[in-house]
Amino acid sequence: MVRLALSESLAPNLRLLSAASGAAAVSSPPPPRICYRVAARRWLTPGFRSPASCRIRNFQSKCSNVNSDVQFSHAVAEDEFFTNEGSSIQGDFLPPIVQLNTEILETPSFGLLVETTDADGLLLALPVLSEEEQNALAATPAHPAGLYAFYANVVTGNIVERLWEFAWPSAIALIHPSLLPVAVMGFFAKSALLVVGPLLGKFMDYYPRVPAYISLNVVQAAAQVLSATMIIHAHTMATTSSSSVVLHPWFAVLVLAGAIEKLCGVALGIANERDWVVQLAGISRPIALAQANAVLGRIDMLAEIAGASMFGVLLSKYGPVMCLKFASTLMIGSLPLMIGLTYLTNKLSSGVLDNTRSFHSCSTVDKCLETIKLGWKEYIQQPVLPASIAYVLLCFNVVLGPTCLMTAFLTQRGVSPSIIGGFTGLCAAMGVVATFLAANLVKRLGILKAVAFGLIFQASLLLMAVTVYWSGSLSHQSSIIFFLGLIVLSRLGHMSTQVAGAQILQTGIPSSKANLIGITEASVASLAESLMLGVAILANDASHYGMLALLSVTAVVGSAWIFCGWAMNPTPEQRRLFSS
Repeated sequence: MVRLALSESLAPNLRLLSAASGAAAVSSPPPPRICYRVAARRWLTPGFRSPASCRIRNFQSKCSNVNSDVQFSHAVAEDEFFTNEGSSIQGDFLPPIVQLNTEILETPSFGLLVETTDADGLLLALPVLSEEEQNALAATPAHPAGLYAFYANVVTGNIVERLWEFAWPSAIALIHPSLLPVAVMGFFAKSALLVVGPLLGKFMDYYPRVPAYISLNVVQAAAQVLSATMIIHAHTMATTSSSSVVLHPWFAVLVLAGAIEKLCGVALGIANERDWVVQLAGISRPIALAQANAVLGRIDMLAEIAGASMFGVLLSKYGPVMCLKFASTLMIGSLPLMIGLTYLTNKLSSGVLDNTRSFHSCSTVDKCLETIKLGWKEYIQQPVLPASIAYVLLCFNVVLGPTCLMTAFLTQRGVSPSIIGGFTGLCAAMGVVATFLAANLVKRLGILKAVAFGLIFQASLLLMAVTVYWSGSLSHQSSIIFFLGLIVLSRLGHMSTQVAGAQILQTGIPSSKANLIGITEASVASLAESLMLGVAILANDASHYGMLALLSVTAVVGSAWIFCGWAMNPTPEQRRLFSS
């Protein structure tokens, strides 16, 4: 046996030896004051290497954790000082004495760097996925069963919401031939979203997903039924002017209910597009996420086709009161189905929607002003801000699309409800086509160029539509149909931009801030729409529609210009995120 007296400078070497052996016998705790045995004071001299330390270092290179036999025993503490030239050395711990079998020193090195060990064999045996298998995995949703239940839930909710979006402006426009009531309702709904939106986004980020989602569905359905009740009440009253309509108490209740319904609808849409679909498809599975985004876009467009066409046909055959009663029944009947599908989605996805998104305290929710400032700060600091601003500018287009003002304008010009419903349905059909077109554009051009192409295509067709309107030929039905046809084709570019642009925001925004930034962005978009609706309130006569159309197309052209300028000068972060 070889006994080595080790000083404090050899403590790291001893720890390595003890880790290699795995067997150490430790005696009782050391006494409070002991002294190290020191062979000579030169061991403490910096830079000096004793022969023993050199042998220990040479021995470490040959040491192995296989078949090693190392034993430790603590030396007996001695209450004395070893003094050399007036110096004393004191310590607080016992020095271990290491006993090594001499056979280890005689054993040749094991050649760990040359020979293949069992662990290396295990690593080499791990399967490596081929490129096709990796693509197949990326295209497989993380929770496919839950995703399908989620699709069914979105279908149910979107049909009701799209039907109502077509129903209320049509029914209000039939009360009095003016754009004022519809513009006022839209203005206050957008203003409410501008103020309360960041608070609602903060609530959605901190509150559990499933209870928050169900609560929003319940509140939205109640607001829709209340709004329908107020409009039915208005149709039973005689009105003489548009100003008298907006001064009635029922209209104030209608505005409040409409604002609440809009807030809930936007919050549910943001939760679907920015949070739920990401959790169910998997953020690390880009192909599955892109496919899920396309499916959501098709569902939305098909629901718009179904809702608008259904209410348009009913309105052409029955009165507005009967149609509103039908819509209210549909809203109440679909609510239990949506709640059940929400729970089913969470169950089929193994409770992934129950995962906590933030561990921070939600006390800031009570500080409304601070929360609103936080939402705007996070929105401004997002890495894809120019793309978001381009989207916001598109929201200035409040008349050249299937909007409430367009519905009111066509209704007041005597256009048949079936044609209006067909126009809305065709716009939605273009949206369905755009979901397929956007995928091909992204594959061929890349995501940034695909969005730019959609914006330029939309701006070009809307410029042609405004030119047709200002030519003064809308007195003929054929000219109206041609005008509406250009707007329908422009939706192809609009929806391609929406589908391709959604993945830009999903990629650049973390999930913990998805609802906050998403609803803040919706608030900024509401500000844009509110400004245009404010202009529509001032110019509420249908003869001023051309001015509103000119402002709308100018905003679309500006959106295309800003986005193309941003995409043509990409930053390194843009190249990393959107290189494909």
